[in-house]
Amino acid sequence: MLFSKKPELTEEQKQEIEAQRVLQEGMTTIRDLIAPSAMEISPNFIKLGSIYCRTFFVQEYPRFMYAGWLSPLVNLDAVLDISIHIAPLDSADSAKKLRSKSTQIESTLVMNAEKGLVRDPKLEATYQDVEDLRERLSVGVSKLFHTSFYMTIYAKTPETLDDTTNIIESLLGEQMVVTKPCILQMEQGLNSTLPMGKDELGIARNIDTEALSTFFPFLSATLSTKTGIFYGINRINNSLVICDRFDLPNYNSVVMAMAGAGKSYAVKLEALRSLMFGTEIIVIDPENEYQEMCEKFNGAFLNININSEQRINPFDLPHSADPDDAIDDLRSNTLMLSGLLRIMVGEMTPQESNLLDAAIIETYASRGITEDPQTHNLEPPTLIDLQHVLEGFNGGKDLAAKLSKFTTGSYAGFLNNKSNINLDNRFVVFSIRDLEEELRPIAMYSILNYIWNRVKSSRKRRLLIVDEAWIMMKYKESAQFIFSIAKRGRKYFLGLTCISQDISDFLGSEYGQAIVHNASIAMLFRQHPAQVDYVKEAFHLTDSEKTFLLQAGVGECLFISENNHALVQITPSYQEDLVVTTNPEQLNEMENE
Repeated sequence: MLFSKKPELTEEQKQEIEAQRVLQEGMTTIRDLIAPSAMEISPNFIKLGSIYCRTFFVQEYPRFMYAGWLSPLVNLDAVLDISIHIAPLDSADSAKKLRSKSTQIESTLVMNAEKGLVRDPKLEATYQDVEDLRERLSVGVSKLFHTSFYMTIYAKTPETLDDTTNIIESLLGEQMVVTKPCILQMEQGLNSTLPMGKDELGIARNIDTEALSTFFPFLSATLSTKTGIFYGINRINNSLVICDRFDLPNYNSVVMAMAGAGKSYAVKLEALRSLMFGTEIIVIDPENEYQEMCEKFNGAFLNININSEQRINPFDLPHSADPDDAIDDLRSNTLMLSGLLRIMVGEMTPQESNLLDAAIIETYASRGITEDPQTHNLEPPTLIDLQHVLEGFNGGKDLAAKLSKFTTGSYAGFLNNKSNINLDNRFVVFSIRDLEEELRPIAMYSILNYIWNRVKSSRKRRLLIVDEAWIMMKYKESAQFIFSIAKRGRKYFLGLTCISQDISDFLGSEYGQAIVHNASIAMLFRQHPAQVDYVKEAFHLTDSEKTFLLQAGVGECLFISENNHALVQITPSYQEDLVVTTNPEQLNEMENE
């Protein structure tokens, strides 16, 4: 066999190769871009530039693993990398080793029994677990895997790193998962959590298929139940977001966004789909956004204003379905009236407040209505009756004079007539668009009370939608009242939906924050930069979720159901879009057609 000699390079070729090498050395590579400015390795942490990091490994797992045990860790407001290294083991070889292990444990149990030692429950449980695993391996139901679990946390200061360490150890410790920091092996630990697929620590446990399935932290990104309505598409994994709020601990939700982000569209879509399942819908609408939708479904659209024919008498008493509640109907409505009148006449002294409570009770008594539920079917008084009672009270003339604006003055007739509103419709909308700004909080309070009285009379699946709920938060009495509905609505199968674009006003009230904490569902759309910090703090969001809320497109929201967070694109059908759209251009085109 002949070998040809490789020709030698000319001097010119050597110079060209050297020039290319020098040029290549001077170019910026990907490694240069991602590498930290410096790396300091300590026994207990690593400093990458100005960032501190610490790696942990899982040393012990509990006997039983449950789906979602990683959910608290995934939803933690901290920067961390989780790495799970999985390698399948040969089932036949594993079965032989388990048989040997079972024989050893059985021998130990027999020897302990012969010696008369006290039984060891832990050893007996281990024997039972080994036998169960052997049986599953033999029939092919389960397999064994060599599994390593590591996580690296990052922080800007050593103190923050220690605080995050304590939180993670506490979260996992509650579930009997024992973690240890990679002391003196921080570099190998960091390399094991980088996206390179290397396990330089080699700290593994043998875990079967059933237990391993609980490792995958997708619970927070998947919100799909067997029952409920369709909300949209999960942007992370393209799964369907289906949720039944009546299967959650409470039926309340909050929807917050800046104007034009798609919050009203999403709520109207939810209401439309809830109607299909027989849920009654009641809406307080400040801008007539629900009128067209209400009329298309033969709902009752009630335009509440000074000149309207629809009237609400705040003195109407509820007729509670629960006999125990019926005893307190007069007392609860008296408290409601006190709150309403404080909004109407302004701040009152303690003496005036006590005088007003006594006058309300006396006004009911003038019509024969007492705490006896049998008298609650009598015709209730009106606001003018309260004014007459106050005029007869010593020191009540000033309050009576303030009420005259609503009885004989410019706002006469608004709350001074018998109720003539019928809620026997599956879709009812109260419009307050044509009301003066001063009367809006009064009207919302009165309407809510009227609705609440009707809700207490029968238990049905209902959704109460309060648009621009921040108006209610401006006054202590109305904020307290809507909070009481949020707390007590579950008892009567009522779900409360609060919508607000003025988030600082809503969350600035202690009752607004309490409503948020008592909501099983939150839909957060695009936020204004000046408001997003309020939202982050109230809902305990991560920095990445905050960034999403600043950049979200129309119809994109952060959907929170209990502890689960998902990035959702609200998705309508073509026919639904025609019904619920709020786009002015699209509405004009539809009118022209």
